[in-house]
Amino acid sequence: PLYNTPKDFLYEMIKSVTDQTYKNFELCLADGSSEEFNYVGEYCTDLSKNDNRIKYKKLTENKGISENTNECIKMATGDYIALFDHDDILHPSALFEYAKVINEQNADFIYCDEDKFDKLDGKFYDPYYKPDFAPDNLRANNYICHFTVFKKSLLNKVGTFRSEFDGSQDHDLILRLTEKAKTIVH
Repeated sequence: PLYNTPKDFLYEMIKSVTDQTYKNFELCLADGSSEEFNYVGEYCTDLSKNDNRIKYKKLTENKGISENTNECIKMATGDYIALFDHDDILHPSALFEYAKVINEQNADFIYCDEDKFDKLDGKFYDPYYKPDFAPDNLRANNYICHFTVFKKSLLNKVGTFRSEFDGSQDHDLILRLTEKAKTIVH
């Protein structure tokens, strides 16, 4: 979902997806930005005209994080859904590594470690090495968050994001997904 995304974040996020070594994806962008952020729609529309993997929808209003994300999910036609934010970037082999785990282990829910970086000096800091799946830990703390990929059929069983949980919407969905998932891979 997009909402008043700064230009540099938008460009880097999209580039991190289009530069993936694994090319079989859809990038679904639902834009709830206000009028002063028209460049978001202009940029995404231009990209979608030249790359049919990019799907863009301008929302008539900003419905909040859960409903905006649900709009992205409605656009997706693949067997798996991948979630990340408009200010995130992916390693170039992220989708390949996830596809590999799906093919080799029949994973229906996958998550990974993460790190932060300082854009000014390009240095990474604050790596977050997540534990393997631990339901009790997850109930107390959403250690999974992004980058999360899960089978769309699993989402169909538990339902999409619920706006009454905005602020902790990821945790709510992850708890419901992992309760039904058969193969969770870190």
